[in-house]
Amino acid sequence: MGNQFYAGATQAGAKDWKALLFGSLDTGNFITVDKPPVSQWVMGLSGQLFGFSSASMLVPQALMAVAAVALLYGAVARVSGRGAGLLAGSALALLPVAAMMFRFNNPDAVMVLLMMAGAYCTIRSLQRASAMWIALAGVALGFAFLAKMLEGLMVLPALGLAYLIVAPTSLPKRLLHLVGALGALLVSSGWYVLLTIMWPESSRPFMAGSTDNTFMNLVLGYNGFARILGRNHGGGRGPGNPQQPFEMPAGFELPRGGHGGFGAESHGLTRLFGGEIGFEISWLLPAALLAFVLVLVARGRRPRTDLVRGAALVFGLWLIVDGLVFSYMNGNIHAYYTLAIGPAIAGLIGIGVHEMWTIRDRALGRFGSAAIILAAGVWGFVLLHRNADWFPWLRWVILAVAVVAALGVALSSLKALRRFTSTLVIVGVIAGFGGSSAYAVATLGQPHTGGSPSVGPVRKDDDNRGNTAMAAMFGGGPANPELDALLSATHTTWSAAIDRSSPAAGLELSSNTAVMAIGGFSNDPTPTLDQFKAYVSNRQVTYYIVQSRGQGDDERGPQAEDPDESAARQRTGGHADIADWVAANFPTSKVGSATVYDLTKTK
Repeated sequence: MGNQFYAGATQAGAKDWKALLFGSLDTGNFITVDKPPVSQWVMGLSGQLFGFSSASMLVPQALMAVAAVALLYGAVARVSGRGAGLLAGSALALLPVAAMMFRFNNPDAVMVLLMMAGAYCTIRSLQRASAMWIALAGVALGFAFLAKMLEGLMVLPALGLAYLIVAPTSLPKRLLHLVGALGALLVSSGWYVLLTIMWPESSRPFMAGSTDNTFMNLVLGYNGFARILGRNHGGGRGPGNPQQPFEMPAGFELPRGGHGGFGAESHGLTRLFGGEIGFEISWLLPAALLAFVLVLVARGRRPRTDLVRGAALVFGLWLIVDGLVFSYMNGNIHAYYTLAIGPAIAGLIGIGVHEMWTIRDRALGRFGSAAIILAAGVWGFVLLHRNADWFPWLRWVILAVAVVAALGVALSSLKALRRFTSTLVIVGVIAGFGGSSAYAVATLGQPHTGGSPSVGPVRKDDDNRGNTAMAAMFGGGPANPELDALLSATHTTWSAAIDRSSPAAGLELSSNTAVMAIGGFSNDPTPTLDQFKAYVSNRQVTYYIVQSRGQGDDERGPQAEDPDESAARQRTGGHADIADWVAANFPTSKVGSATVYDLTKTK
């Protein structure tokens, strides 16, 4: 089920149209997931058509990979030929982060597909200064915004600047076309924002991650500038402790050693090359940056409207803008976020290799090709060396072949080597792709679950501290068939209530019932104690559940007299007032590893 937080919402959307529309976590439409619903629309509609299952949820993600590669091929082939398009598409498909996230149910897959669609439309618009194509780029980015908010718009400056520089028409018309594209973006995204404003709050789910139940608060706060500026410690404040921000569960530590999924701890330009981020995205990053510079140099004397340089600007500016944001953002960064620069890296590789090939009779072409091959091969060697126990011979083969091929290409002006130039370039490119391809294949062979998956093979030195707490945080843990049977037998709107969205989603998946997520994903200010009392009084929820939080948990639940227990609950849910009220008024029983309160009976 991948990330069961989103899987629970997909299950709800496969059953209920309102849940599908808003991206609700449950069919009772208590609260949404903490992202806009475009990804849920795709997976939920698939569930509506074929029935909810792992396949109906994840096959659309894989098809998005096919579509993203096809669009990248089409964009690059349009300016540099089919060979360059195939090379670019291959580079994207063989990135480990793409192999992982296009087979996962986070919203990143559809967001990156839509960003790539925007880039494709922009490159089409550069050919004839087409107002229609640049407007379609705006539409694509509007829906990318509805997939993952501001991250989907990070490519906007690159596309706009490329059109402003390259489009073959006058400056006033270029500006007018960009205004039209901005209008298309606002319309394609704004309708949903207006829908959430116009729809009565009492009949729609709470906007998870917001402090005031509005969509734009979520966009500008928890999942927007707060995430970049480092202030995103959760969504709202829990009414049981209104000044307490969200914290990680007790005992949780970010995994060390570069394979924890949260990326490198470094802050700055080196972040994209270190830790888990390096393994997920950086294999071809040095070569792509080098290719961007080489293309700009090679096309330096061409007219302003040169299409090859225009396409390079689209991908190069995309890579630079998004890469700088990821490098310097202060909020929590999952390594898989970097899928957003995957198409940019791949596009630059395709265009750069082709451009150097076309000028191979010049020193720039020969040495440029050699430099791209060497950058990819050497950096692949470095990354594989960080996991030295895994096929230790592979990195040496990649390094040796890349060095020999680069040297041969650099010296291909010699008569003895001239007829082998194409072979040397092909072999060099294969070597450059070797590390990324090997890690992508290893990624395909591993299961990926939870909120922060990682790429590659299982490492012997992985730090597993905090894994139990992470499982609890994201709703994992052992199966509880007794609890599932208990919830399945209920007939209320929500079979149960439990702190946090991820545990609620896990119970929804296992019991096939709607579960109320108190506090949402973090500390969303819903429900208040009075609201929860009303749900119980109206017989809308049957049970209140406290699950074991992991190793060392005494499993006593909210009735425990330990004063530290309340603080622990705040760290994992935030609504201690509800937990204390339930403990004081309703009988409890043990069902498997869970403590269950029957809200239909009083003490």
